[in-house]
Amino acid sequence: MTQQHSSSYDIVIVGTGHAGAQAAIALRQEGFGGTIALVGEEDVPPYERPPLSKEYLAGDKPFERILIRPERFWAERDVTLRLGKRIVAVDGEARCLTSAAGERIAYGTLIWAAGGHARRLSCEGHALRGVHSVRTRADVDRLVAELPSVREVVVIGGGYIGLEAAAVLTKFGKHVTIVEAQDRVLARVAGEALSRFYEAEHRAHGVTIRLNEQVDGIEGEGHVSGVRLADASVLPAQMVIVGIGIVPAVEPLIAAGAAGDNGVTVDAQGRTSLSHVFAIGDCAAHANAFADGATIRLESVQNANDQAMVVARTIMGREVAYHAVPWFWSNQYDLKLQTVGLSIGHDQAILRGDPATRSFSVVYLRGGRVIALDCVNAMRDFVQGKALVADGAVLSVKALADATQPLKTLWPKLAG
Repeated sequence: MTQQHSSSYDIVIVGTGHAGAQAAIALRQEGFGGTIALVGEEDVPPYERPPLSKEYLAGDKPFERILIRPERFWAERDVTLRLGKRIVAVDGEARCLTSAAGERIAYGTLIWAAGGHARRLSCEGHALRGVHSVRTRADVDRLVAELPSVREVVVIGGGYIGLEAAAVLTKFGKHVTIVEAQDRVLARVAGEALSRFYEAEHRAHGVTIRLNEQVDGIEGEGHVSGVRLADASVLPAQMVIVGIGIVPAVEPLIAAGAAGDNGVTVDAQGRTSLSHVFAIGDCAAHANAFADGATIRLESVQNANDQAMVVARTIMGREVAYHAVPWFWSNQYDLKLQTVGLSIGHDQAILRGDPATRSFSVVYLRGGRVIALDCVNAMRDFVQGKALVADGAVLSVKALADATQPLKTLWPKLAG
């Protein structure tokens, strides 16, 4: 690796996703007048990732429409874009970054917003052509280019990414099979009632769902031809989409001595254990009040934006701490799922409405308190439910189950 000319900025932000972009935007909004560089692995300006498995894959939105800001915005705000640069080393004492090409970038303050990389299969055949992730624009462009020659797709992983991709590819007339290792889809993020509803929806659209199945290997000569399961059966496929989560992109920080394991550990202001280094977004492990105080990573646009605001204000000397009700969304077919709070560890799940009407909610309780809601085509419950989660409301189960009664009538703060 040859050492190249070094450059220096007051603040360097590594990562050009929602967290990194919002950090740069927030710093300027808060009045920061120094130099800012946004450094990204990809060679394109900051863009939204959630549409990759939805509108962008479907062709409903061109790339220009998923840019976080028009390209000229960054120059107008005097934010330098350093694109196509993968940072491989951090020197905390010298306050310097090194790229894969050997370029050195010095910083006064570092904001690490590098997100993560799609977790890859480790089994035989994982590198065959036709095996795809859905994490970057380039991933989706490659996938779309192959679609004309594809009849059968196997999606490995029944989380949001896998289900969203399955919904789009089914619309394209592909035969899709979802392979999930657990006993239901969305097992890590939702209760059983919601999982079963989405399984039924996908099956009604012609998707095959294989639960409790382990992938033993990917078959093919150069290009994928099938997915071999643990029972030795083979699912024919000309394309495989792997949606089994991400690996947080924190290796350079950990190697530099930052505390962390599954992500880099940050405090309520987003500080890592390294001096002058903050971390935000998908890669930042933080104590979260809505996870009963557990240290977690939240992979969501909302979390990225909120943490970015906290760090920008902290850098500007304001007294702030991260405390935000988590929320997420997922579009599949004509279903809009909106989630508020974290249902992990719930001990009660209350159904509001009838899933057969395709508009209902599930309210999750722990110790009698509302901790989360999953709302399917139920915007009103989502909007009103946020306050219930924020306050840890204790409400009558019977009243919560009555979908004719708006949530705002159950909680004095909302009713007022």
